[in-house]
This record gives sequence, C-alpha cells and structure tokens, in this order.
Amino acid sequence: MGSDHGSGNMKRVIIALTLTGTFMVVEVIGGILAGSLALLADAGHMLTDTMALALAAVAFHVSKRPADARRTFGYQRFQILAAFVNGLSLLVIVGWILFEAIRRFISPVEVMGSTMLLVAGAGLVVNVVAFAVLHGGDRENLNIRGAALHVAGDLLGSVAAIVAAIVIIYTGWMAIDPLLSVAVAFLILKSAWALVQQSGHVLLEGAPEWLDRDEMQQKIVERVPEVTGIHHVHVWGLTPQELMLTMHLRISPDASHPTAVVRQVKATLKEDYGIGHSTIEIETDDCADH
Repeated sequence: MGSDHGSGNMKRVIIALTLTGTFMVVEVIGGILAGSLALLADAGHMLTDTMALALAAVAFHVSKRPADARRTFGYQRFQILAAFVNGLSLLVIVGWILFEAIRRFISPVEVMGSTMLLVAGAGLVVNVVAFAVLHGGDRENLNIRGAALHVAGDLLGSVAAIVAAIVIIYTGWMAIDPLLSVAVAFLILKSAWALVQQSGHVLLEGAPEWLDRDEMQQKIVERVPEVTGIHHVHVWGLTPQELMLTMHLRISPDASHPTAVVRQVKATLKEDYGIGHSTIEIETDDCADH
C-alpha cells in the first residue's frame, strides 16, 4: 500500500511539473511584454518550481530503490534532501523578489496592465489545477509538501499580479506591482522557512517533535514488568513516517524469556508510537558501554 501511495504521489508531481513548466514560458513572455515585476517574479518562481518539481519526481523514483551494501537503509532519505533543497530555493526566490522590488520602488517601471491581467488570469487557472493535484497527495510527505508550497507561492503570485493589473488599469498607480510582490514574498518566506526547519530536523536525525521520550520509557516499564531500566534511547526518522529507534533495555536476571520481553517492547513501540524499526540491546548487569 505504501508503494502505491508513493506511486500516486509521483504521478501528481509529474502532472504539476508539466503544467508549471509549460505555463512558465508563457509567463516569461507576458512579463517581458507587460514590463511587470509581479509577472516576472512569478515566472522566476515558476522556473525554480519546474526544477523543484523535477527534483521531487526524481526523489520519489530514487526513494523506491531497494537497500544495498552501501545504502543499508535504502534511499528514502533522498525525499527529505529534495524537500530541504526546495525550501532553500524558495528562500533564494524571496531574496530576489525583495531586491527587485526595492529597485523598482526607487526607479518605477511602466507596466502594461491589460497584458499583465490576461497572463496572470491564465496563470491563476494553471496554478489552481496544479495545487489541487498536489494537495490531494500525502500531506505528511515533506517532498509533496515542498512541491505544493512552490505551487502555492505561484498561485499567490498570480493573485497578486491580477490585483496589481486591475489597480494599474483603473488608477495608473505603478507602485502596486512591486508592493504586492513584496507581500507575496513574505507569505512564501514563512512557509519556506518552516519547510527548511522540518526537513533539516530530519536530516540532522532529530527526534519527532511530538514524542515524549520519558513518557514512552515509563509506558514500557509499566507494560512489561521484566524491564527494570531503559537508557541510551535514540529516536530518529528516515522520513517523518519511517521512524527508527535504538535503546538499551535492562531486564530482570530471572526473566525466563528475554526474546519475549523484546517482542512486547517492540509491539508497544509499533502500536503506540508508529516506530516500525527498533534495535534493542538487552542487559542484565552493568551497561557494556560504560
């Protein structure tokens, strides 16, 4: 079932990639003709989106490769690496939009409102479809989230460009173009930073934020009477969905079936915390690492 879900995610990314890559060319031409920063910023964003979505598609493909002698845990972590790179690219886009907006505040540029409105309207339709496709995927998957954030940024850019075009057509106020670009940039910034933080946390093998390690240890001791102590607990994830754990388990010297004790502990970890891969070292005396 996990494989089918991953295949569905990959198909969604490929559909979004095709839509975004095709319309990017249209938006670049429209942005140049209209002289609009909002359109060019969105076109630049769509260019990185195309690369980001391509990276996401590659990540899904690579992550399905089986484990081998050099990658004993397999390639699932590649999805997190792709999400981290996508988050960083979003931060770069934000920086470029802010720089260009400041330049246009200082030296205003004439914008063709009608051309801008036509292109932005078409872009909004394309981005809504692409976002809907990605939003229907696995929302807990950081790779899908990274791809969806890129497209959401494009969607916001299209909305901003439409609003700016309408204001320019009816009032001639050119400053609205870079002004709304800045507003979109800050909206993108918040989501991009969250994605970088979350994917970086996984890459640094941090424990899940929701996990209370002390509570988990207490629950194991209460449920499995033969367990007298737990230490050297490490919890991390290949992805947020694929959690791993190692621990040292001190058991009573008179425990007749140590393997049965380990099975009970593994069952608790799996059922209560979703930790499917655990490595447990049994001790009946002092810790060997001491």
